[in-house]
Amino acid sequence: MEVIHPKDPAVIIPQDPTITIGTSLTASCSVDPDLNLKVEDLSWTLNGRRLPAELYKILNNTSLSVVLNNLNGSKQQSGDNLVCHGKDGRILAGSCLYVGLPPEKPTNITCWSKNMKDLTCKWLPGSEGETYLHTNYTLKYKLRWYGRDNTCLEYHTMGPYSCHIPKDLALFTPYEIWVEASNRLGSTTSDIITLDILDVVTTDPPSDVHVSRVGDLEDQLSVRWSSPPALKDFLFQDKYQIRYRVEDSTEWKVVDDVGNQTSCRLAGLQPGTVYFVQVRCNPFGIYGSKKAGIWSDWSNPTAASTPRSERITGVCEPKSGEQNSTLRRELKQFFGWVKKHAYGCSNLSIKLYDQWRVWLQKSHKTRNQPRKRTQKRRS
Repeated sequence: MEVIHPKDPAVIIPQDPTITIGTSLTASCSVDPDLNLKVEDLSWTLNGRRLPAELYKILNNTSLSVVLNNLNGSKQQSGDNLVCHGKDGRILAGSCLYVGLPPEKPTNITCWSKNMKDLTCKWLPGSEGETYLHTNYTLKYKLRWYGRDNTCLEYHTMGPYSCHIPKDLALFTPYEIWVEASNRLGSTTSDIITLDILDVVTTDPPSDVHVSRVGDLEDQLSVRWSSPPALKDFLFQDKYQIRYRVEDSTEWKVVDDVGNQTSCRLAGLQPGTVYFVQVRCNPFGIYGSKKAGIWSDWSNPTAASTPRSERITGVCEPKSGEQNSTLRRELKQFFGWVKKHAYGCSNLSIKLYDQWRVWLQKSHKTRNQPRKRTQKRRS
């Protein structure tokens, strides 16, 4: 049995056009003559808003056109709705307008491998990025000197312009990587980058970060952490960075010279203050690679506070003799020298410095205590 489809009451021409931003469009609505509709009763809407009658033009007894000048980008990637209406607002026909720009050349492709088992790449969609049209981005890769083109399949893993290749990657062989962009108005291709997986290895942040006080030292904190376990089976070197900030500040201070230690002493801190501390790792020299590794993300912040200062303010110290003055000056010089060389987590042992600081604080407290016994003796 033959199925007879009902006749459309009207047709809009052009149907679902794609137009560049800033251009104009003339569309016509032609109604079925058998419906006996008056062309004077027809009207147009764009995205639900009625277009002014001065944009209309009667072409004949069954056709009405509308002119849209200097079109802006589509408000939605599925297209703007241009609709022809009959009397009393009845919908007769519709068309989708796709107004936008061709894609720009993708730029700034960067890639990294988590533990040499995968590859993640991200890029920028040209200088502007906004095309107002649905734009497809395809990451392609292949071995540099042989092999076929491969297409990345897991998109948006690290943001809107990213893709993840989970496995089946070769080591010790460079890859060529590029991004293709396309939409209704055209297509373009990025420059090709070349990389070796061994040169773009990163890892997870250091784990088990602990921050603790250093005895009674009011200006120091001890930081220790565990190396990321994922690279333990590979031949590589690692180095670390630490950053810390005061609780009510957004400014971080970075300690660069931690080296490959998994512990560090922060000095020169404020007494009685809460600090947030983070650590990150850079694996480099993997299997002899000469390129620097890629820093991991920072670890989650760990908080600790320095001890409060118990020094009594407003008490004057008694004058000392020449011998005591010389000793104090020498201790001050020793303090400055050790602090200068110990700050920044160098390998210098500061055990003696710690002992001296504790002794200094205790002696300072003793000097500033009220001398009640002396007063009793005098009385």
